[in-house]
Amino acid sequence: MSERTPGLGADNAQWVLPAGTAADDGFDLVVDSRHPGWRHTSLRVLTLGAGEVREVRLLGTEAVVVPLQGAPTVAVDGERFPMAGRVSVFAGPTDVLYVPAGRALAVAAGDGPVRVALCGARSTRTDGPVVHLPAADVPLELRGAGQCSREVRNFGVPGVLDADRLIACEVITPGGNWSSYPPHKHDQERPGVETELEEIYYFELQAEAGAPAPEGASPVGYQRVYGTDGRPIDVLAEVGNGDVVLVPHGWHGPATAPPGYDLYYLNVMAGPGAERAWLICDDPAHGWVRATWDGQQVDPRLPIGKGQA
Repeated sequence: MSERTPGLGADNAQWVLPAGTAADDGFDLVVDSRHPGWRHTSLRVLTLGAGEVREVRLLGTEAVVVPLQGAPTVAVDGERFPMAGRVSVFAGPTDVLYVPAGRALAVAAGDGPVRVALCGARSTRTDGPVVHLPAADVPLELRGAGQCSREVRNFGVPGVLDADRLIACEVITPGGNWSSYPPHKHDQERPGVETELEEIYYFELQAEAGAPAPEGASPVGYQRVYGTDGRPIDVLAEVGNGDVVLVPHGWHGPATAPPGYDLYYLNVMAGPGAERAWLICDDPAHGWVRATWDGQQVDPRLPIGKGQA
């Protein structure tokens, strides 16, 4: 059973990173093992103006380069990979680039600005190939039904991307829907049942297409993380563009998109186990909700962007 602790959001200060508070070394966001209690995953978000270039050395870290906005060119050890990118995260899937640990890469903006995410996991495997996955090859999953409908872009999961430790994907939740629901966890190694994975949630939002949002509207969403018996954690966060919630352990969900606002999040996961797999278990207090989806239709607003990059 889940353990509720008094004072909702008591651990926000440790596990919620509002936009701008984790900027470092020219990056908009840096999450890595320097953050207390964080061990396996990393995320860096980089904004470049037209013509700018940023070099990055992957020391002990494998990475997936995910264009969030614009069309960067990424060079890895001198080999160039022009990327199609996209106008925004809500325009559809993007092509991504997997880079093994130990490589040197350079991200370059062309005629316009770009914003990219570098999703990382600790790794000692340095002999794998660089992989450029086109947007057309990114599996698109419509998960859940009714008000629990969401769109999952599985570019960095086992069976799609041959990484060492890293698991990554994007989720789009239309306004008024619930995602990461029922609440679930993956913080223990139980063969065939659950894998131990810490997880990063990076958020972006927009006013829902067709919504009469006035100038100055400020899209928000909400994220919940709570503890298991013996391992308490208490996060209840209002999130906006560029905010991050870290999940070191415990039940997480829902991630909710209030009516009028579409919610995007980028998930980055990795753990210490020998098996690279996303195996979860639902909070037994809420897992029954899955059965209520039977007979419900998937939200017709999905996929957002209709799969067009």
